Amino acid sequence: MTVTRLTQRTGSHQASARGGVAALLAGAREEVIAISTLTPTGAAFGPRDVCPGVRYRALFPDSARTAPALSRRLGALAMAGVAVRTTPVVMMNVLVIDGRTAVVPADSADNSVAVLWLNNVVAAATGFFERVWPDAVPFGGTDVAMTAELSWREQEVLRLMALGCTDEHAAAQLGVSVRTIRRMVAKLMIRLGARSRFQAGVKAADRGWLLDWLT
Repeated sequence: MTVTRLTQRTGSHQASARGGVAALLAGAREEVIAISTLTPTGAAFGPRDVCPGVRYRALFPDSARTAPALSRRLGALAMAGVAVRTTPVVMMNVLVIDGRTAVVPADSADNSVAVLWLNNVVAAATGFFERVWPDAVPFGGTDVAMTAELSWREQEVLRLMALGCTDEHAAAQLGVSVRTIRRMVAKLMIRLGARSRFQAGVKAADRGWLLDWLT
């Protein structure tokens, strides 16, 4: 794999992709943002690339939450201090370093990447990221969801949600306040990467969390 460096001043040259991207990440001083489809193409960073004093934000597709290996990968990034969020659809792979350098897949068959110092490319990638980021769902360091255990109360809340119960009815069933139920529902939705209660039910069923109640 190679890195193709393109600038308006010096043309292009190639370097080792692993070493080249790692060196760019090591030189970050302010912020690194990543937009990733989690496909093999394109550059990425891992927990070992995280440096003190640099802000890291990463955007991935919601589907990563329900894939064990990908969920663990996102969890490792979050635990390393990266602000990780997910959104339903991610349609590009790009790293932007310090608002000046963009790393994107190159148009080649060898999985190389291009390192660009072109203002329009950096601005387009950063603009897309900032538009999507506020509505994306945070992924916490403890969100390695497929292997995580649900508490009894969380199971009951999911069961009552699946049955279409109101917050008031769920609160009465569990002997807690409506506010507590709403807080638990919100946390479960974040954990599932869901944007609605209906979507939370679908995703919980996909993970097998509702099988005991539906069979």
